[in-house]
Amino acid sequence: MIVKAVKLYENGFMNQPFAFGGEEGPDKFDPSVKYRSSLQNFVIDTGSEVILVDTGMPDGLPDGVPDDKVPLFMGTRIEDYLDALRTAGYSPDKVSKILITHKHDDHTGMLSAFPKAKVYISPEDADAIGLKGDNIVRLTYSDGPYHDFPASQIVADGIRIIEARGHTKGNSIVIAEDKDIFYMFHGDVTYTDEALYANKLSVVFEDIAAARETLDNVRAFIRKHPTVYLSTHTPLGYENLEKLKVVDLENPPVSKPVGEIVYRTATGKYICGICGYVYDPEMGDPTQGIAPGTPFSELPDDWHCPRCKREKSNFNPA
Repeated sequence: MIVKAVKLYENGFMNQPFAFGGEEGPDKFDPSVKYRSSLQNFVIDTGSEVILVDTGMPDGLPDGVPDDKVPLFMGTRIEDYLDALRTAGYSPDKVSKILITHKHDDHTGMLSAFPKAKVYISPEDADAIGLKGDNIVRLTYSDGPYHDFPASQIVADGIRIIEARGHTKGNSIVIAEDKDIFYMFHGDVTYTDEALYANKLSVVFEDIAAARETLDNVRAFIRKHPTVYLSTHTPLGYENLEKLKVVDLENPPVSKPVGEIVYRTATGKYICGICGYVYDPEMGDPTQGIAPGTPFSELPDDWHCPRCKREKSNFNPA
């Protein structure tokens, strides 16, 4: 089995209130503490098939323009998804299966590029994004419990998709077993590994009680099994993979400083740092009665992202 990262964005950051503040509230944490952020998804090569875990942001999405107040800035684009997949050594037409951890655009953005691949996704998240078709496999988790997790479904030899609700109502994780190593592709159970070690949830969730249960199950599994924790939103995801670094919850890694941030000129559009939705003033937002031509600065205080329902404060200039 070969596992590779599909690297999409680099040199981003997130602040501690965002990454740690789900249960206690963001005001309990220090916004000046920042952790590195990036965006990568993953590919599993079993030798007989090529399986993707999530499919990145939609091609052509504008980059965010950061400032020190934004809770999450994914970074600047390295490559669009299909180019990044080729850089990892795989042609899109060789992909046979896609395992979706959850519905957000940074995990499903390029699904349309793989019409012949079987797409495994929870019914809740498939319905939330209107995903239909003969190639869509709605998860039933029919293969029962798996170690510390209550429900799972086998998708290939040594690879399971695990019910792991909380971040979204249909959230899942993927675990691949290779000899004595367990690769855990967790989507956004935590946004940064520092939160895994500190046992903290992010502020992004649809069911906080379920998110807590999932993180408890993840930590219990990690304590019993040599696990390489493959995150989506921190460079530690691919760094752990490259070093085959096994999690030791009693010995958290030393956080590296945030790298150089590239500042760009804003376009007037704003991008949601959580799900990738772009607010375009020329279009407005008819779902919330916002007329075309309304600048982001004039949106009402109670306006929220039409897709993930998060507050205005999670948007970055684009």
